[in-house]
Amino acid sequence: MSGWLKAGLIGGGILIVLQLIGLIPLLSCVTLPLTFIALIVVGALAASYLPPVRQVSHAAGQGLLAALISELVGGVLGLVIAIIQAASGVTARALSQIPPGALQQLQDVGIPTRLLAGVAGASIIGSICCVVGIVIAAILGAIGGAIYAAIKPS
Repeated sequence: MSGWLKAGLIGGGILIVLQLIGLIPLLSCVTLPLTFIALIVVGALAASYLPPVRQVSHAAGQGLLAALISELVGGVLGLVIAIIQAASGVTARALSQIPPGALQQLQDVGIPTRLLAGVAGASIIGSICCVVGIVIAAILGAIGGAIYAAIKPS
């Protein structure tokens, strides 16, 4: 098994744990920074599997691939969680906490608020977030791999 795949699967397991921790209301605010840190560490882990005399560009590529795998695993779980929460009514209860003026502004722009609370809205918004997360993960993984290779080339 290649090093980036090993690191990516390890990172996927870490992101699954972070997604599950994010379900706890008081702890959900710390999961995003921890996710970013985890993706950088996954990139560094993938670079550490390279043989000595690591090149920064090759290590960045390995880190990118590992973080991509990790975020695919974590992002898909996040999408599933969002859809389940929307289907069970958790999202609708959260939207009821938004001030009526903010909801009116969304309606004025042309966004139906029913879409935000439903399964379709959760699927659309969750998919967009998943794609953005994959791009951010690729960047952070490449940064982690490049930093590791620059600090410890041999």
